[in-house]
Amino acid sequence: MVETTKTFHEFEHEGWQQVADGYHDYFGALTTQSIKPLIDALQLKSGMSVLDIASGPGYVARELADRSMKVTAIDFSSVMVVNASRLHPDIQFQEGDAHKLQFADDTFDAACMNFGILHLDSPEDAIKEAHRVIKKNATSRFAFSAWTDPVESAAFGLVLNAIRDHGDANVPIPPGPPFFRFGNSTECERILNESGFHRIETQKVHMTWRLGSVDDLFTAFYGGAPRTGGLLRAQKFEHFQAVKAAITKAAEEYLVDSHVEIPMACMVASGAAAP
Repeated sequence: MVETTKTFHEFEHEGWQQVADGYHDYFGALTTQSIKPLIDALQLKSGMSVLDIASGPGYVARELADRSMKVTAIDFSSVMVVNASRLHPDIQFQEGDAHKLQFADDTFDAACMNFGILHLDSPEDAIKEAHRVIKKNATSRFAFSAWTDPVESAAFGLVLNAIRDHGDANVPIPPGPPFFRFGNSTECERILNESGFHRIETQKVHMTWRLGSVDDLFTAFYGGAPRTGGLLRAQKFEHFQAVKAAITKAAEEYLVDSHVEIPMACMVASGAAAP
């Protein structure tokens, strides 16, 4: 790996500032499929206060508000905050860092994070912060989602294999925590337990990513993903073209009529703040 002076946190923040629109255009229809099981894992009652951490375009916040919850939504990307506010003008979004939440102890009835944990340089700190700001009772829960391995989440496998076989892995991307770490139920249970959570539950959620064409798979990652897309954007021209062609070719395996359907899966993990 080529050395870079940029930290992983800086890399992720810069990436989200750049790909916010692309994420909404391509990943929105995919990541919204995990929202129902994520919110169901919180076991909410109407009127509860919920913190949506790393809220992105506001998909989870929207569903929470529609379920009559009192929603507070934060994201560390100012572009995401602007976009979410435009998409959901009746919900208040604000900038905030998952590692250092700007809220007092025991503020919320629940908290959640939909795929945000993949983009943190210290997931442990963020989960401990979530535990700190929710009330310490048996009904207050925290839930998060994360992609499973690139076999079950096939789109990642296609892209990573293309980079391995046709690209240059020695690109200046700051190292971060293992991307698929929390696709494992045992690891989810361990980190939640160590962060103070009880009555931990995990659920694997199977999804389907529907894209309009084989070309859309490359476009989605290149313009809509900060971390995996960062590997693509850092490729030199000769590698870039070969990787792009390999991804497009691989996507043909998933053609259904004129569109693409790729199997994906995520882990939804949750725990109560008190026994």
